[in-house]
Order: sequence, then C-alpha cells, then structure tokens
Amino acid sequence: MTDRSDTPSSASGKPWIRIALAATLAAVVALFFVLGGPKYFTLDAVKAHRDALLRLTELHYGAALAIAFLVYVTAVSFSLPVGLLMSLTIGFLFGRWVGTAVVVLAATVGATIVFLAARYLFADMARRRMGELGRRINAGFTANAFHYMLFLRLLPLFPFFLVNLAPALTDIPVRTFTLATLVGIVPLTFVFVNFGHSLGRLDSLSGLLSPETLAASTLLGLATLTPILWKKFGSGNRGNT
Repeated sequence: MTDRSDTPSSASGKPWIRIALAATLAAVVALFFVLGGPKYFTLDAVKAHRDALLRLTELHYGAALAIAFLVYVTAVSFSLPVGLLMSLTIGFLFGRWVGTAVVVLAATVGATIVFLAARYLFADMARRRMGELGRRINAGFTANAFHYMLFLRLLPLFPFFLVNLAPALTDIPVRTFTLATLVGIVPLTFVFVNFGHSLGRLDSLSGLLSPETLAASTLLGLATLTPILWKKFGSGNRGNT
C-alpha cells in the first residue's frame, strides 16, 4: 500500500476553495498575456537593459538574488513560458555556480507548488475517469517513482510544466517528486545558466542545446531506468539459471 500521508487529496476541502484556486491560477496566466508580459520577457529586452541589471545586482546583490529567486518561483508556479530566458539572465547576473543554485532551487519550489495544486484540484477526478488503466499506470509509476521522475526531468523532450502536472495524477509522494526534480534538473540547468555568460552575443533562444548535449542528457535519462529494467528482467533471469 502506498503511503500518501504527505500528499493532499483533491477529494478533501470545500469545492469553492478549489474553484477559487483554479480561477486565480487562470486569471494570473491570462493577465500575463493580456498585459503584454511576453514582450517584457524577451532576449532583446534583457539585452537592452543588461547594464542596468548588472549595476543593480552589484549595488544590491542580496536583494537582487532574492528577487530573482521569487520571480523564478512565481513564473514556474504559474507555468509562464519564461524559464529559459530567466535561466540565461540569472546566469549572466550571478555566474554559473550561484546562478545554477538559484535556478535549481527556485524551479524545484515552483514545480512542487504546481504539483500540489494539480493534485488538490483534479487528481482524484482524473483517476476516476481513467479507470482500471489509470490504476495500473499509477501502480507502475509509483512503484519506481524516483527513477521515472529522474528520467522525465533529464530528458529535454518533455516540457517542464507537463512533468510538473502529470505525476500529480499518481500516488508519488511529494518528497520523492521534489527530490527527483531537484536532482534531475541540475545538468540542463547548468548548461542554460552557463550560456548566460554569452547573453550579449545571443541572437535567439532557439538552438541553444547542441546535439552532443541532447545526446548526453538522453543517455543519462535512459541510465536512470536501468534499476527498473534490472528488477523487471534481471531478477527473473537469475531465477531461471
């Protein structure tokens, strides 16, 4: 039996609370686009204000660090499409090591907030609609949750916001989700933050990942499935010898 004592259930709580939460999330995302948020979070906008951002960071380093962290958490919590640009900017302002730490911690906090909100809002309803197939998927994923989560985080094929939402439909414990996210996003985060040093020379956000980096990340992700495959096939083979 899976212990879900550390995870909130979407079946608990008053319905109006869930409706209010869902409406708030939708309203914030809508306002971001209605108020022209995407035009402020562009590579050209950051490059145009790079000197001012550097000066502000130098004069108020601690405050700038806190603001960067909170803005990143907020962006991930509402699944706003600005993560890549913010990773580059934070790398440019704080360097590869501090920048990576800020982005990894902020992204993990934001992802956990999304995970908890999704589980509270619609997880139980989605499970009921999926029926027996959903129960089998849930059982298989939850039994090897940490390895599957690492796989999903390491492979750049899966959108970050989707990997925040989908596991909420399973019984994976919050601590497993959080730890796997914290560990799994480090490699690609470091790559993106490191590109921040070249912010002034970048003309586009597309094509930042080289084929070599993609291949290495994919192989690393596939390696996380090795214990699952060994448990499934290796132990059976040993029993037959």
